Amino acid sequence: MRKFTLSIAILIVCGLGVTNLAYAQTDQERIEELRRQIEILEQQASQYRSNIASEREKADSLKREISILKNQISGIETQIALTNKKIDKTKIEIGHVESSIFDTQKKINRKKEGIGRLLASVQHFDHEPLVATLIKNESLTDFFRQADDVASINRELIELIAALNDEKNTLEANEHTLEQKQQNLETLNRQQTAQRSSLTGVKSQKDTLLQKTKGQELAYQRQLQEVERQRTEFFKELRILESKIIGGGLYIVHVKATSVPPRKTKLFQWPERGYHITQKYGNTTYARRGNYGGAPHNGMDIAAGYGSEILAAADGEIIANGSNDGWGNWIAIKHPNNLVTLYAHFSSFAPLKVGIQVKAGDVIGYEGSTGAVTGSHLHFSVYKEFFTYISDTKKGQLYFNYFEGTLNPADYL
Repeated sequence: MRKFTLSIAILIVCGLGVTNLAYAQTDQERIEELRRQIEILEQQASQYRSNIASEREKADSLKREISILKNQISGIETQIALTNKKIDKTKIEIGHVESSIFDTQKKINRKKEGIGRLLASVQHFDHEPLVATLIKNESLTDFFRQADDVASINRELIELIAALNDEKNTLEANEHTLEQKQQNLETLNRQQTAQRSSLTGVKSQKDTLLQKTKGQELAYQRQLQEVERQRTEFFKELRILESKIIGGGLYIVHVKATSVPPRKTKLFQWPERGYHITQKYGNTTYARRGNYGGAPHNGMDIAAGYGSEILAAADGEIIANGSNDGWGNWIAIKHPNNLVTLYAHFSSFAPLKVGIQVKAGDVIGYEGSTGAVTGSHLHFSVYKEFFTYISDTKKGQLYFNYFEGTLNPADYL
């Protein structure tokens, strides 16, 4: 009886379980196929970026602007397809890990059953009269050898269960990482879909404008001149309004830095990738034409293409956002040193709210041409003193100070 029990125990140690190889093979083939598709989509995305850069160098008419938008829309659609493929691949990987966890748990259960049998064998062994044990064994040597075998197998099973538990814990940690990856990819997918919607909308506007002007630039230039005229009047009125707010202390939000960091202190990263500067800070040529009501340009204008991602320049807290006739869609972020960065003219916002914390490089919106502008770009300002107020002459819209409190962003990028 004791030899038969030992044989069962040995078979349990050797029987590590049969993995569903066909299932694993199918998963692996699917993952490899998704990997190939992802590589193709990444190549297409790279080509679209190249096309956009090439077209932008030549973009001196509405037709070329529309061509750029078409490339951008195709590019973001490719990115969406790429993200979806990555999500599919991650889901398969999660399923594979879950299957491995299930198989590992079954192995652990089988080993525990083996230990149970061994314990029963040992208990029987311990309670059997010594005379009966000696009769069943040819010698005392056989008796002690068999007892050692039982103890040895028991130790091996306990060690194996510990190893399997470690394997299970590793698999569960891997599953958690993959689930987080899937959540991040799904968030990216939502952002890319919003970006595509913005691009499609502006392309429709450009198509309509092109049709109305029949390809002639003259009407388009007249529109730009009218925007500039309105912009000049807007800033003249804004200067008067801002002076009243300062005099009366009628602030909604008011943040003031305790000290100003030395110039060339690298506090911020650039808020767009693949950008080019369209207007610097200060008394620029455009400012000297009176476009800011006689004031210098209080920030830096950069452009990377309509719908491009706008990034938080540093860690901080969103303290205000809004939409008004002058700045379109805008966001303000307060940083630990109480400096404030301001981002304006978004085509649309990322799904963020006032009061949340952001990290440097987080997407906060998408480049656009909302407000009084002459083209798609990002207006980026750095404030040592920042405040917001309600305009009683601008439909009750929320504004922020323009004429006082800014620093040159180039000094801290």
